[in-house]
Amino acid sequence: MVSAILSLTALGLGLGALLGVAARFLKVEESPLVAEIEELLPGSQCGQCGFPGCAPAAEAVAEGKAPVTLCPPGGRALAQALAQRLGVALDLNSVTEQAPQIAYVHERLCVGCTKCFKRCPTDAIVGAKDQIHAVFEDACIGCGDCAEVCPTECIEMRAQTQTPSNWVWPQPLVA
Repeated sequence: MVSAILSLTALGLGLGALLGVAARFLKVEESPLVAEIEELLPGSQCGQCGFPGCAPAAEAVAEGKAPVTLCPPGGRALAQALAQRLGVALDLNSVTEQAPQIAYVHERLCVGCTKCFKRCPTDAIVGAKDQIHAVFEDACIGCGDCAEVCPTECIEMRAQTQTPSNWVWPQPLVA
């Protein structure tokens, strides 16, 4: 019994030391610019930019393979911040400001095909096969993937419902 405990302890310590050495010598250096750009991005992992998440999008922007205007949820403010950080010229003609959108399911049209919640990256849609689906507004990132795949077009992208947790003071009008 004691020999088994000692052998497992020695095995654990040996493998732990091996992992520590491997982590030190096989470490991959990451660009600090990529980390800064990723911090500027919203982090919603929605895929509206064409990349599978914010980390690959940040890498593409840092390498110059993607424009600084790639993030629709970030809008003009994010594009300006990225252009300033990278020191590139910015053309805001292609950037449109949009209010946050949330998916809404029209219950009378929903047939319960489950295509929408299989496609949702944040599991914001709840329901089961042959049952009506619903959307958790707090979890929805407004990517629109669910509306694209809906065969009955029962999902509509709407402006976010005002609640005390997401309400913001409106911008003052400049006179």
